[in-house]
Amino acid sequence: MKRTAKAVWSGALKDGTGTLDTQSGVLAGQAYSFKTRFEDESGRSGTNPEELIAAAHAGCFAMQLSHFLAENGTPAERLEASAAVELIPGTGITGSALTLVATVPGIEEATFQSLATKAKENCPVSKALGAISVTLDARLA
Repeated sequence: MKRTAKAVWSGALKDGTGTLDTQSGVLAGQAYSFKTRFEDESGRSGTNPEELIAAAHAGCFAMQLSHFLAENGTPAERLEASAAVELIPGTGITGSALTLVATVPGIEEATFQSLATKAKENCPVSKALGAISVTLDARLA
């Protein structure tokens, strides 16, 4: 299975602009720029590669954990996962911090924490991010 995306960039780094397209069409001509990546801390002016990595990480982790919880006989009612990917200009991407609030009826805290950690370590995106620090803050709602 392969998934594809395309980036088109025009101009120099600081004054150039680009667009992103994904195979699914979810992103089609989505603009990105130096400002959206390095200057706009609010994230409201457009997307950037780190935001897309964060979305992929949160989604992958939630799916992996849902599988482990179902295998345990304690399927999740709701998993709300987020990821914060940190980029330090001049250094690179240094970490991804996963945060999870979960509603899982009938599960013990220790089992929940063990399965959440297992999902963090085994989701394909976490594995792909092996060169950076990946942390997890997981709690039951």
